[in-house]
Amino acid sequence: MKKNYTISATNGASLVDNYVLSIAGHDPTGGAGITSDLKTFEAHGFYGLTVCTAITVQNDIDFKQSIWTNPGVILSQIETLFERFNIAVVKIGIVENWKTLSLILDKLHELNPKIKVVLDPVFKASSGFDFHIDETQELLDKIWKQCYIITPNYDEIQSLYPNLNIKKTIAHISKYTRIYLKGGHRSDIKGWDELYYGKTEAIEIFPIFETVYEKHGSGCVLSSSLACNIASNFLIKDAAINAKIYIETYLRSSKGLLGTHKMALSGV
Repeated sequence: MKKNYTISATNGASLVDNYVLSIAGHDPTGGAGITSDLKTFEAHGFYGLTVCTAITVQNDIDFKQSIWTNPGVILSQIETLFERFNIAVVKIGIVENWKTLSLILDKLHELNPKIKVVLDPVFKASSGFDFHIDETQELLDKIWKQCYIITPNYDEIQSLYPNLNIKKTIAHISKYTRIYLKGGHRSDIKGWDELYYGKTEAIEIFPIFETVYEKHGSGCVLSSSLACNIASNFLIKDAAINAKIYIETYLRSSKGLLGTHKMALSGV
């Protein structure tokens, strides 16, 4: 059974140059990271550009190793792309640590002060591999200020500020940026997402289909879809709902851990 959303059409013209950049790791399965992001971008009508932050050794069920890209190489990749392309929206996935992430954000805002960054703060792969073992708290507020929206799941947001409960953590981060809180890891109402925007505004985004199937890299797909909807000039609420529709359609595309992408609709 499908639950229906009603949203407005796109609120403005498309970007002159339909480029969206993914800064993330390489997943050999194509289910997550830059390989998955490219598929998502194309399904939304955007040309995907990529900067590789890590080479991973994994399949759809087992994460074995991550070989991190030197931060200087990452920054050089970014600079070279901006020399050639007009990039207004960037999705960021796994990065080795908070310091490197901060350097990336500084560079992006230097190259385009109006850049909109969608940060998917990956701390663990589905197999439990820790990406931010040496994470520090001092840079967090600065990082949130430089992001247009972040897309943590429940496990990730609870690990950000161990001394705060989830309600206080959301309130704190909301002072600086928007939050799309993914509900796939919820134990109470699984699949119910939440969008916090405008510091005091929030909506619940309920599941559309009664039956979906777990997918490797689903968080990457959702955040990439959200980035595309932002690049298409949807209001943030409508962008979030469109991304929800896209990810649930993707989750239903097969019963296995790897899904297929279908052309996204411009609105429902």
